[in-house]
Amino acid sequence: MTAAPTGPAFSLRDIPFSTRGSWFDLSPVLGQHTYAEDLHLVSHQSGMHPVLRLTALDAATGERAATRVEATPAVLGWAGAHGRIRLAYASPRTVRVRGEGMGLRLTAAARTLTPFTGTYFFRDPVDGSHVFTSYETGRRYRVTRLAGTVGGESGDQALGSAERGITVTAEPGASWEIAVEELDSARRPYTSSATFEEIVTAAERAFTAFADAVAPWRSPATPAAELAAYVLWSATVDAAGFVTRPAVLMSKHWMDKVWSWDHCFNALALAPGDPGLAWDQFALPFDHQDETGALPDSVTHSEVLHNFVKPPVHGWTLGLLRRRLPTPPTHAELTETYGRLSRWTDFWLTARRTPGAALPHYQHGNDSGWDNATTFDHERLVVTADLAAFLILQLHELACLADELGAEDEALSWRRAAGATQDAMLTELWTGESFVARGAATGNTWAGDSLLDLMPIVLGEHLPEEVAKTLAARIEAHLTPYGLATELPGSSHYRADGYWRGPIWAPATVLVEDGLRRAGHVRLADDVSARFRALCETHGFAENFDALTGAGLRDRAYTWTAAAYLLLAEAHEHRRAATEEPPS
Repeated sequence: MTAAPTGPAFSLRDIPFSTRGSWFDLSPVLGQHTYAEDLHLVSHQSGMHPVLRLTALDAATGERAATRVEATPAVLGWAGAHGRIRLAYASPRTVRVRGEGMGLRLTAAARTLTPFTGTYFFRDPVDGSHVFTSYETGRRYRVTRLAGTVGGESGDQALGSAERGITVTAEPGASWEIAVEELDSARRPYTSSATFEEIVTAAERAFTAFADAVAPWRSPATPAAELAAYVLWSATVDAAGFVTRPAVLMSKHWMDKVWSWDHCFNALALAPGDPGLAWDQFALPFDHQDETGALPDSVTHSEVLHNFVKPPVHGWTLGLLRRRLPTPPTHAELTETYGRLSRWTDFWLTARRTPGAALPHYQHGNDSGWDNATTFDHERLVVTADLAAFLILQLHELACLADELGAEDEALSWRRAAGATQDAMLTELWTGESFVARGAATGNTWAGDSLLDLMPIVLGEHLPEEVAKTLAARIEAHLTPYGLATELPGSSHYRADGYWRGPIWAPATVLVEDGLRRAGHVRLADDVSARFRALCETHGFAENFDALTGAGLRDRAYTWTAAAYLLLAEAHEHRRAATEEPPS
């Protein structure tokens, strides 16, 4: 008898089915807000590309079957009136598919083949397998029959426009089974001694071990923790192309990159349970640091973009990351990281400070990570207090690193730079009621209703008490029943689905919550944490959320949202445990 699948169930319209290390997933999501009727094998090499369409068939008629799609971390299934199909990962590059009472049609997602696009299809005379060769991904997808019958072959060696595919069936009362592999060029014919059930069991154990490592504290009070762990686990890819280390993509939907501040939150969530993967997340963008010290905007399989940067949250991250790692980084790792972080800081102090200026500037909202925040409506080249605050924390972290590495003169220099930057931030941008933004070229100043203007709360204990108190009061005005709106809901610029002009975002939540707590505003920090955790437990792990309804927006399987939930839930569980009465 087949055991019931274990682990949290989820909708494939929200979260794709995949496994740690794989560059492809199974999903009906083919692009931004593009949903197919059938599930597809979707690759994230050289971009997001649907490669194969998988259509469940009625065994009696051969037509598309009415099915209910079900997914848990180890098994994807189609359930019909007279049968079922199940799919599981045997490895990051191979899935096994087994069916009874229904057939399966596998076809190339693209009908048209050109010299540069589409999918070529043929039956390999070496082993009888069927091979789909994708121009978009630069990979091959080989289907090998293990049981049952392969028929309905169409489009073998066809050029131009044609349907290309096969149908897999079995005799009544029997089962069929296939393996689908992702290949670079060639591989020995597929063989395996493992049964389908053994593959499912191994997949369940692999995910459970990961969840137990990164969220050992989970309980009925943290009902979304296991699914959050799955979002991170399933979005992890092996090193390939420009991805120099195992990496957690932001999503295995269309946001399938590593952006140079998103990675920080994933690193923090992974640190206690998977320290090697956590350290790789922190280090990956630094592998592509340019000659000026700038980090790339983003990294993915086939491209590294340098047209923008992201904010210097890495000093804040590194300090917290080192406290969360079960064993400290080695002297060699710290030395390398110190050099990298120094160059990243120097970029802001040189390339991004106008002559005679004490504070650096962004060149576009994209540099801040808050792409279209209203702070950038007046001008785009802007000196902002959030940038100064992140830089101050980074300078403090560099001073700590320099002390540990025995570079006392450098430590003193970093501390002086931190003090001078904070003095300039408070003198030039603080009005007594709020922080203003200033045009880097014009000198014009303005105040607004963006939560970005309140982000200096991240300085926590470094802020003057009155400044922290004023910021906390203004932050509280952004708090809706679901969390922190990125634009004040009463603002004329507020938009329900306005990206950074209203919706709730995970990174802003984590940064603000941490800053409030370190500044002594614990009640408000607790409230921010509780509302965001409840939001995720109800509405999942979307890229962002409608601040007034809680509805998930944009990409619905975003890893930094899952990471934020794990960070906040873990901290809450530890605080709760610390206040419980010890047993008598």
